[in-house]
Amino acid sequence: MSLEATLQRFDPDRIRGPAVGMRVDPVDYASEVPVHRHRQGQLILALKGGVTCEVPRAIWMVPPNCAVWVPGQMPHSIRATANALVCYLFVQPGAASLPNDCCTLSISTLVRELILDMADQGADYALDGPTGRKAIVLLEELARMPVEHFHLPVSEEPRMRKIAKRLSDNPADRRTLAQWGRLVAMSERSLARLVRQETGLTFGRWRQQLHLIVALRQLAAGQPVQRVAEALGYESVTAFITMFKKALGKPPAKYFAAIAQEGEA
Repeated sequence: MSLEATLQRFDPDRIRGPAVGMRVDPVDYASEVPVHRHRQGQLILALKGGVTCEVPRAIWMVPPNCAVWVPGQMPHSIRATANALVCYLFVQPGAASLPNDCCTLSISTLVRELILDMADQGADYALDGPTGRKAIVLLEELARMPVEHFHLPVSEEPRMRKIAKRLSDNPADRRTLAQWGRLVAMSERSLARLVRQETGLTFGRWRQQLHLIVALRQLAAGQPVQRVAEALGYESVTAFITMFKKALGKPPAKYFAAIAQEGEA
């Protein structure tokens, strides 16, 4: 069953407790779940592979053993890699001290196991029973999880949208800021101001963040490092690994090995 079909079967009105979990059948991740919203907040946990969640003005990447938090009523779409295993946690409004904005959370082994346990219990559980008590512990622990910065600020400004579309279609495009400025009929200085105004980042930092999002998604899908480096237009694998290590603290192999080790803990 596809991601979209699984979500369509979910009835928010059945939720009595503060949270309910749901495992997603990994048969068909090819189709994107289109933009939708619901009253509950939604936590999207990637157990394997990667998930991309798009919300207004940002794209969030969820590598393995991380989760993206989407507050209630926020429009969002979901896309997962072909090898992904995903679990959802729907949280009632006001049931947990979670951020009011979308964010990516690093998930501990305890929280991951509690989410998986909740997904096996169904929505109709007694509030004063074992599952109800575990739900309270889960939400308390979830509120303590550290925030990661796996997101790309995006903009609806037409010139920014044009550049973002070109770079998304071809991340290896290495045009300079001046060259991009000529494409959208702006001076280099004016475009630099626009990018910072719309994203809060310099153009170079914004493009690097796009590369990081693409790299995480492709690496999580099982692509070799050399192929990912080539797809992003790096002159060498070493240059790509340097960028990745600077951003995430570890080179790709060690980063994903650590994630796999945490998942087995």
